[in-house]
Amino acid sequence: MTKTILITGCSSGIGYDAAHGLQKAGWTVFATCRNPADCARLQGEGLISFVLDMADPASIETGFNEALSRANGRLDALYNNAAFACPGAVEDLPTEALRAVLETNLIGLHDLTRRAIAHMRGQGTNGAGHILQCSSVLGIVPAPWRGAYVASKYALEGLTDVLRVEMRDTGIHIVLIEPGPITSKIRANSVPPFERWINWQASPRRAQYENSLIKRLYAPKNGLDPFELPASAVTKQILRALHSPTPKPRYYVTTLTHLMGAARRILPSRALDWLCAKG
Repeated sequence: MTKTILITGCSSGIGYDAAHGLQKAGWTVFATCRNPADCARLQGEGLISFVLDMADPASIETGFNEALSRANGRLDALYNNAAFACPGAVEDLPTEALRAVLETNLIGLHDLTRRAIAHMRGQGTNGAGHILQCSSVLGIVPAPWRGAYVASKYALEGLTDVLRVEMRDTGIHIVLIEPGPITSKIRANSVPPFERWINWQASPRRAQYENSLIKRLYAPKNGLDPFELPASAVTKQILRALHSPTPKPRYYVTTLTHLMGAARRILPSRALDWLCAKG
């Protein structure tokens, strides 16, 4: 039987490449998006796509049930990829904005993960399946202007570590995928939340915004960032994890993730702070 996987956040970037890459590898892929127009576009590209909005509990329930229906009741894997960022200094970050980021990046992810676990437990003697969580190098180390996103990924790392330990007595494998800089639309997609929630003109850090974050958000991107890889690099690690009977707890993607993982283990906190302050 063809194995089935539900992927969230497939409109672009990592999720988009994973959906196409896994389908080419022989998986039946349920490529979900928040926006119906994106789902229609993916359907036109030959993917099975339907709406699943990680900020909407009703949409999560409907989307998950749709996946089970199309999979004839068997789901082999879940890849939680959907996430968004609201850049800005932590002191300028409204609680409403932080709550919204956590709702999509953590709470909705947790809701969908629990549904998948409950279903997978009925598959095989002790349950069987893979649950992959898309974290980030920013789940390992901090970075200026990214407090809400870092908070969501740090929380995801902790929640997933506990879940992995707890699920050792089942056949359900819990894996963290930890990309560094990947070619995607995350920067462009961060502009609307930034404009909605961050009143940077009234911030005591206004000059810093003008000299740093504003230029990064709005200036045309010329070339690749340092260490940046295409989204296919993430798909490669996803396939490694899915095809392994004993996947690793973590899969680093990009040299930067390896470097920051080592720095987190080796450097004193103040030295790591100095390094991360460089952005």
